[in-house]
Amino acid sequence: MSTQRFQSLDMLATLVAVVRGDGSLVFANAALEDALGLSRRLLAEGYFQACFEEPEILVLALAGARNNDFAALRYDAWLKRLNQDPLQVHVVVAPTEVGDEVLVELLPLEQQTRQDREERLTEQAQANKELIRNLAHEIKNPLGGIRGAAQLLQMDLHSKELIEYTQVIIREADRLQALVDRLLEPHRHAHVVSDVNIHEVCERVRALILAEFPKGLRVVRDYDTSIPEFRGDREQLIQAVLNIAHNAAQALAERIAEQSAELVLRTRVARQVTVGKQRYKLALELHVIDNGPGIPNEIKDRIFFPLVSGREGGSGLGLTLTQTFVQQHHGLIECSSEPGHTDFTISIPLP
Repeated sequence: MSTQRFQSLDMLATLVAVVRGDGSLVFANAALEDALGLSRRLLAEGYFQACFEEPEILVLALAGARNNDFAALRYDAWLKRLNQDPLQVHVVVAPTEVGDEVLVELLPLEQQTRQDREERLTEQAQANKELIRNLAHEIKNPLGGIRGAAQLLQMDLHSKELIEYTQVIIREADRLQALVDRLLEPHRHAHVVSDVNIHEVCERVRALILAEFPKGLRVVRDYDTSIPEFRGDREQLIQAVLNIAHNAAQALAERIAEQSAELVLRTRVARQVTVGKQRYKLALELHVIDNGPGIPNEIKDRIFFPLVSGREGGSGLGLTLTQTFVQQHHGLIECSSEPGHTDFTISIPLP
């Protein structure tokens, strides 16, 4: 039977199959093939039902659809996959208007959770951007007035002790001005786009980190050299990766002293990736992994917020700027952390 009428289903990120009431496969879209690691031909030869850990539930659902017992039936299931861990999915079984064909939609629960997390991170980043802009502009004007007034006051003072007080005001005003400038930095400079080789970015970061931490820290290269160049702002990406790597190196202080600190720069290609509700065939995944103590639980959900730092004396701006730079490349940054293993992952769509 011709399956040309189903070709549009290949454009969907959702896993979709068209099945007859007796369980035989009519069509499986590309997303389903990728998820299961099996071709449509193999699935059509009887492997589709065998992919379910409890195929009897699917058989009952298909029988109900064939008898028009319901408009749509939903249940959760586990899919067995070739050379991969099982995948938990939400199954939607619905009859169609064509003969006894049934539409089976499989929504990976992991994917749904990821999409929810992406939306939350995007909304958080936008809120951070507005907060930073408004806060910085509210601070700048009175800050300039305070500094100017302190300078004028200092000119009329003759007591060395009193002049020291005005100098403290001026120095602190300058420090706050520098902080405001850092907050506004990503929004001041134009996005300079050129061809970017991600491994040149990683090598630059590696050299800078080893220059600052020459002993006790091993920086491991784990590169997929097949990753193509892409259009981006090289300097922004260097700064983004450097912020993460530098934070990691500082968190590894105890391990550096013990000569057991390790920082891994890993690049991989991810396929059929959804970023910001848009599906991409290919995406770069850059992992910055360290074997440090992990991120404190009390700030795990707030590490990309401005002025949140897990280190005494830290400004709490590095990861906020990194998130801004990554999002300017239509990408996403995520973090998973536990004692002994912290992994920051930057995902950027590839052409």
